[in-house]
Amino acid sequence: MSAPSDTIRSLEPYSTRFGRELQEVHADLLGLQDMVEKWQRVQNLVSRETVRAIWTRHILDSLQLLPLMGQSASAPVHILDIGSGGGFPAIPLAIALKSSGARIDLIESNGRKCAFLNAAIREFALPGTRVHNARIEGVAPEKLGEINVITSRALAPLPLLLDYALPFFGPSTRAYFHKGREFREELQQADSSFAFDVVHHKSLIDPDGVILELTHLQAL
Repeated sequence: MSAPSDTIRSLEPYSTRFGRELQEVHADLLGLQDMVEKWQRVQNLVSRETVRAIWTRHILDSLQLLPLMGQSASAPVHILDIGSGGGFPAIPLAIALKSSGARIDLIESNGRKCAFLNAAIREFALPGTRVHNARIEGVAPEKLGEINVITSRALAPLPLLLDYALPFFGPSTRAYFHKGREFREELQQADSSFAFDVVHHKSLIDPDGVILELTHLQAL
């Protein structure tokens, strides 16, 4: 585990986007790390290979979306996180944007993981964040309203991920998907069923990973 001084320094590049004191955000994110470690003993929230690197592999990996989104505390945003699992990237983003008026909807079908997500929302007082215990295709897009940003991490191959995301896409919606070294093959597979614009952002955490930024998603 990183020392507190190291973890607070790792947040400094994002500090102008928090809208509250860096120390407050740092304390909440350390609390989230502790909470994940405790729940991990009885619930598989993150992979066993990364449980000793929650800060870097999960929290910082989530926060790297902030500058890509161009998001700051002065610009409320509505984020939809699909297949939320253990809450990454949605819960770190909710903590970071806590004072911004951001709305964050999480969709997760596993009831035990939803229990963790709801506990985190209560623990860190995230009133703009809500959990939908349902399959993605079981959530009616009209009940959520306009979505500005869709996120997902380690959920599915890109063609299936785009199939899940499409009903929630509007003209100005952007999606940010964490992907690994096979992302080019997944893009080629998706090209046969979908039209979209895509920008590749090199991951700051995974040397083999990227963040795919997609806009103008349509089915062919």
